[in-house]
Amino acid sequence: MFAGTKLRAALTGIVLSTLSLTTLQGTATAADFPDRTSSHAPTTGGSPVAAIEGATARALARSLAEPAWRRQLTHAALAQQEVDLLALTAKSGAGPVKGFRAALVEAEAGIAEAKGLGEGVPSLLRVGLAGQKVDESALASAEPLVASAPADDDAEVVVAYDSAGVAHELDAATAPQRPVYVVGVDGQKALAAGLEVIERELAARGLDSASPTAASPSTASAATGFWTTRIKSIGIADVKEPWFKSDAEIFSLVTGFGTDGKVRVDTVTMPYLDDEGTTYYPNQILVNWSNYKYNLADVVLMEDDGDTNYSSLAKALAAVLLTITDQGAYIPLVDAIIDAMPASWWTDDPDYVDSFYTLARETAGSRVGAAGNARMTVERYYVSAL
Repeated sequence: MFAGTKLRAALTGIVLSTLSLTTLQGTATAADFPDRTSSHAPTTGGSPVAAIEGATARALARSLAEPAWRRQLTHAALAQQEVDLLALTAKSGAGPVKGFRAALVEAEAGIAEAKGLGEGVPSLLRVGLAGQKVDESALASAEPLVASAPADDDAEVVVAYDSAGVAHELDAATAPQRPVYVVGVDGQKALAAGLEVIERELAARGLDSASPTAASPSTASAATGFWTTRIKSIGIADVKEPWFKSDAEIFSLVTGFGTDGKVRVDTVTMPYLDDEGTTYYPNQILVNWSNYKYNLADVVLMEDDGDTNYSSLAKALAAVLLTITDQGAYIPLVDAIIDAMPASWWTDDPDYVDSFYTLARETAGSRVGAAGNARMTVERYYVSAL
């Protein structure tokens, strides 16, 4: 999910702050969007994804000058929390919307490219209502603004646009009284597609990787069953996400040495880990021990910020992990994974959340992460064959 979800829950009606003098006239066209092929494409704090989101917000705001299209978006946003922009524009025949949709197709391609997702990715750009709860009559009487999340987690203002193209600076810590649409990327879909990219890239470079559940049994264990480590409960003190970003998209990298003696990386999605200071009870399998040579594995918890390029992440992981060889004894791999992700890659990096060193097959009970940010209770769990 994206910024509107947390904004809606956390913020109340406070008057919006000062106005910028920026004015953009006319209907939405491709000129509103950054050219992803140009070296002079506009960016937002060095963030290509944030730049595309911001341009989409500006173009969407200008397209809302068309009354029928504005009513269409109103009905969709009131009916569901997240609205697929590409799908919604396909249902409108209004001239300004056709121009917006043509540019939106390019924006979707730019998002996929910036995140290293390749072709064939489902549409990712979404919009939803934020701020105080409103109904259809309120949206009809007060023209909504359209915003996107800043690239900088510490930003003090959020820029939003009206249908005349005027830019309004909103306080990042409080909500405007006026209704606001927030444009963002569907984080769960992007993460799912990204982890598939990581698995393909690692496999192509000789690093074994299982499916995103990390629960696929090896051939040898499939007939009899296998031992796993299962998460009974888990909580995170800080999910590394401000209110104006999406809900936290947490995933784990489970690493160890595979049965062939090579480094193995299994990805595990944790879509339920949205809120900090909350304990969740997923009963989720974290480690499938039939896939590992030794009785130990490491777990690194990461949070996907918007600009994560999964192809680059996989290549960097492979470059580091391929240099580590089996010495006949278990070698912790957490530090190697963290070292593979230099902060210079992105302005908005995938955040390190916490790590658990040397998790054993026999480990049971409560464990606190090395950074003291995550706490989980695990148990041994045997998966029997059918």
